[in-house]
Amino acid sequence: MTKQEAVALYRCGRRPTVIVLMAQALTIRRQAQRIRTLEAESNKLKGQLALAKHHPETPSGMQPVYAKPEPSKRSRRPGAKEGHQGHCRPAPDKIDLVEEHALSDCPHCRGPLAAPVETRSRYIEDIPPTRPRVTQHVIPRYWCRACRKLVEPKVTQAFPGCVLGNNLVAFSCWLHYGMGVTVDKVVTMLNVACHFKVTAGGLIQAWQRLADHLEIDYKQLRKIAKHSPVLHADETGWRLSGKTHWLWCFTQDRLAYYTIARSRGSPVVRKVLGRKFDGTLVTDFYAAYNAVSPAFRQRCLVHLDRELDKVDLVDDSLAWKTFRKRLSRWIGDARRLGRNRSALPSDSFDRRRSLLDDRLVLLGDTADLQTKHARRLPRRLRRFRQELLTFLDLPGVPSNNNHAERQIRPAVIIRKNSYCNRSRRGARVQAAMMSVFQTLHLRSLDPMRSLRDGLADHLSSGRSPLAAEFAPASIG
Repeated sequence: MTKQEAVALYRCGRRPTVIVLMAQALTIRRQAQRIRTLEAESNKLKGQLALAKHHPETPSGMQPVYAKPEPSKRSRRPGAKEGHQGHCRPAPDKIDLVEEHALSDCPHCRGPLAAPVETRSRYIEDIPPTRPRVTQHVIPRYWCRACRKLVEPKVTQAFPGCVLGNNLVAFSCWLHYGMGVTVDKVVTMLNVACHFKVTAGGLIQAWQRLADHLEIDYKQLRKIAKHSPVLHADETGWRLSGKTHWLWCFTQDRLAYYTIARSRGSPVVRKVLGRKFDGTLVTDFYAAYNAVSPAFRQRCLVHLDRELDKVDLVDDSLAWKTFRKRLSRWIGDARRLGRNRSALPSDSFDRRRSLLDDRLVLLGDTADLQTKHARRLPRRLRRFRQELLTFLDLPGVPSNNNHAERQIRPAVIIRKNSYCNRSRRGARVQAAMMSVFQTLHLRSLDPMRSLRDGLADHLSSGRSPLAAEFAPASIG
């Protein structure tokens, strides 16, 4: 609108001016909304373009954040279904304190009140204020005539020469390595909630000492993982002193073993599992795991399914769409047969299993694909044909590597919060403590009670702190 048009509109009166201004304001809002919509579409296309520039086999940890596709929205509304019975906190089994209340006059009109006509009970569960407890240990020393030296009773509430008790060390260590809380926030929580003054350096030294005492248990976890009947393996990026390292995870239903290494190659796998593995190894298609010769191997079908979405970004030809549809149906039929295995007769299951093998051979012989990314998948099917349907032959073997993905996610959260490690010893402590706490979590054990009782027994008898919890018979 020019100046002359604005003056003419003003002279027309108040009502026409208001109508024109409201119309222009509505137009501006619509244009702003359109701009925001176009910007969102532009950002999405930029991310897809950046993703297309990377090889479809590029690990997620090596891709920039802006190049990753947006996560899919939740398919259903959170919460229980409509009409579902509600849930509430159950009444406590133990009551520590009973407090009675009384009124002498009405809180509204201030009139006098007689005896109560009824009573009701209300339960309140709370945490009492916490204060640090300082214990002075008076330790007598005795002269042993046989040994000809001074002896004294052992103190099992703390490590030798340490002023921080085992409960504090175990609790703070669990917060950092088990829950992913940063060191500064652990210090703040202890200072504010527990009124315990401590420094970050003091806590880190105590955690390193705890990891030294748990070294035997950490090695025991690797030994048990090496002899597991079914073992999942995965890796993710890590940073050590600002340099790229890798965090490896070897896990089963009741165990998780982590190690941090500079290499992302096969030497790490051979160091943990050896050259031969007697069980079933469940992994993705990464070539480093080929250095181990397991008794059986299952490749993750979920990773194979994800490859289809990646190739969609760089190939939209008719030949690829036809191949993609056939392979997607094959994956769905294989997983469905695994879920319905117990409900099918043996002859029907064997027949369907044989048909899946025949279809897989035909998929591997596909030769009309145009792009190199699309041709890579038939080659993969030919190479790993004997390792894609192991879950149909061995009970207890899954068709995917989701368990390793879930066990590696706590490490990813810690990586985002604490920016990994700054020393090799810190990385060693990180891997050991995450292995201990995640294994205790998988076994539904209380980490505080397990460490408290285990450290007391360790300081008095010399046995490893978690010898009972990490025994091969209890985990394998």
